[in-house]
Amino acid sequence: MSDTVMTKKLTVSASPHKRTKDTTRGIMLDVCIALVPALVASVVLFGPRALVITLVSVAASVFFEFISRKVMKRNNTIGDFSAVVTGMLLAFNMPSTMPLWMVIIGDAVAIIVVKQFFGGIGQNFANPAIVGRIVLMISFPVQMSNYPAPFAWRQTAVDAATSATPLFQFNSVYRAENIKAAMEATNFPSISNMFFGVRGGCLGETCAIALLVGFVYLLVRRVISPAIPLTYIGTVAVIMLIAGKGNISFMLYQLLAGGLLLGAIFMATDYSTSPISVKGKIVFAIGCGVVTSLIRIFGSLPEGVSFSILLMNILVPHIEHLTEAKPFGTIKEKKQKKEAAAK
Repeated sequence: MSDTVMTKKLTVSASPHKRTKDTTRGIMLDVCIALVPALVASVVLFGPRALVITLVSVAASVFFEFISRKVMKRNNTIGDFSAVVTGMLLAFNMPSTMPLWMVIIGDAVAIIVVKQFFGGIGQNFANPAIVGRIVLMISFPVQMSNYPAPFAWRQTAVDAATSATPLFQFNSVYRAENIKAAMEATNFPSISNMFFGVRGGCLGETCAIALLVGFVYLLVRRVISPAIPLTYIGTVAVIMLIAGKGNISFMLYQLLAGGLLLGAIFMATDYSTSPISVKGKIVFAIGCGVVTSLIRIFGSLPEGVSFSILLMNILVPHIEHLTEAKPFGTIKEKKQKKEAAAK
């Protein structure tokens, strides 16, 4: 053996051991890029005011983040683009007719109350945009449900009309004995119009193809895992297929109507408020799908995405505990008790 003494030592440090070049700023920029197709679609469908609402929401979110961090004497985090993402998502959950001062109130709740009061990014227990939307829905239900018809912005003020979302029209269809006949008797948009967003709704939720383009981008960039979106949407699909007595059209309308795609792709996948493990993600997403479906079928509100994600956000610590991986070589608790009893 050589007289040279090995000076290198094996250093055991705390996890995580995997190093990556990804940063919060880079991830949030990717989310912003993935939201651009939906933003473009909203401007085409609902006019320039869709862009105005989005810009105001983003500006207000960044402003509230800057001020709250200053007041709380913390390092400023406006450069990580998380406030920009929150502002965009909250704007996408509003109709284009929303008064701007109400938009700003929603941003204040999302950034100051939900995010910064709990310590900032990574420490909030719920998705800020989700809570902001729920507060606005409860506080200003009329304004939050004043959906303009697609392309109404090109018409005169006299000719412009509002349009109910297909989910509002489904209230009577659920309870009909013959669902197919009830759907034919109701003036629903065609499936193709639903897919391309030619229907009433919030800014970022109507155009399914734009949201799917963003979804593919996030998957390619490995920003999100497909586990939550696919499980969430799949759970709703199965339940609605049963509720619709096997009617495929009924199920497709449920997937394309409301904010299911927006919520499943961009909001339920929030790092801070969703489980880490794949098993936990699946449990979380199934819960979101079940609660969303139950609210849509039995609830007084036509939409259930926001409430379902918020409820499951609250349950994430319990899901993490129940689905946590056991270290290799450890003895299971039940086995340990049996061995102790045998002695």
